[in-house]
Amino acid sequence: MRRFRNLMLGMFAISVLLVSCGKTVDESLVLAEYMESTESPIDVTSINKLISAEALQQMVVAGNPYIIDIRGDEYNTIGHIEGAVQVAPASVIAHLDGMDVTTYDKIVIVCYTGQTAAYVVSLANMAGYETVSLAFGMSSWNAATAGPWNSNAVNTYATELEASANPKGEEGAMPVLETGFETGEDILDARIAEVNTAGFGAGKISAADVWANPDNYYIVNYWPEENYNLGHIPGAIQYTPNESMLTTADLKTLPADKTIVVYCYTGQGSAFLTPYLRVLGYDAKSLLFGINGMATDWAAEKGLTSWGAGKIADYPLVTD
Repeated sequence: MRRFRNLMLGMFAISVLLVSCGKTVDESLVLAEYMESTESPIDVTSINKLISAEALQQMVVAGNPYIIDIRGDEYNTIGHIEGAVQVAPASVIAHLDGMDVTTYDKIVIVCYTGQTAAYVVSLANMAGYETVSLAFGMSSWNAATAGPWNSNAVNTYATELEASANPKGEEGAMPVLETGFETGEDILDARIAEVNTAGFGAGKISAADVWANPDNYYIVNYWPEENYNLGHIPGAIQYTPNESMLTTADLKTLPADKTIVVYCYTGQGSAFLTPYLRVLGYDAKSLLFGINGMATDWAAEKGLTSWGAGKIADYPLVTD
């Protein structure tokens, strides 16, 4: 398995010196084409990697999963899944580098809501590890850990959605990357290191921030077109999951000079996509909780994925 190379600030300083001597490749295009190729550690048409609470519980009972819990104090104060190990989000890839992942049936990363874990899973998968995120995070595991989703599924903007379509931008240049490397694999390693160090904090945004200043953002509605037509954030532009974000499709219509806000149903799909876009050099942010953080009852009425009591299981929690 290809190992993550943990390139740090010193390497980036060297890269800048290399670039200053003369840039020989369009790094962003080389990287995008590499990640779209069969040589890539990921399939960019299938970035979302989720496991349900029910499926994970079955594995805990009868399988051999390796569970990484990236939450903070609640890991012990409220409890965690039996056998889970606590690892800081930015340390997950290094943690996987130091173990034999082939001895486990599945590597599962869990957080509070499924969003930070999705972000970390996406980066880990780009680094060559097959990992999955617990859908809805620990909020789906037990009522005692469901607070983060219960308190953030709201209807604040339900009456402000629009149904009219908005056109995509014109195709333009991709972001400028300056790692100093020339191969897709080396550029990817360098970019993963930088995005991983910045963390999910650099790649997320709240609904309140977006609605307060919508013109500041290029807003991507990451739904199928038929759902987009039901209603969306005013000004949002539809991009089809697993299809649009390719150089052969609509990737180059994303602006390289404006913050891109991606939203989906729950904030999990956008959290898988956002680190991929950030690795490519886009200033992309995942809209927290997706449509459920804006109009959760509307989403339920329209048959879209939504949060509710039915998503909460009653599986055991343990403390060390």
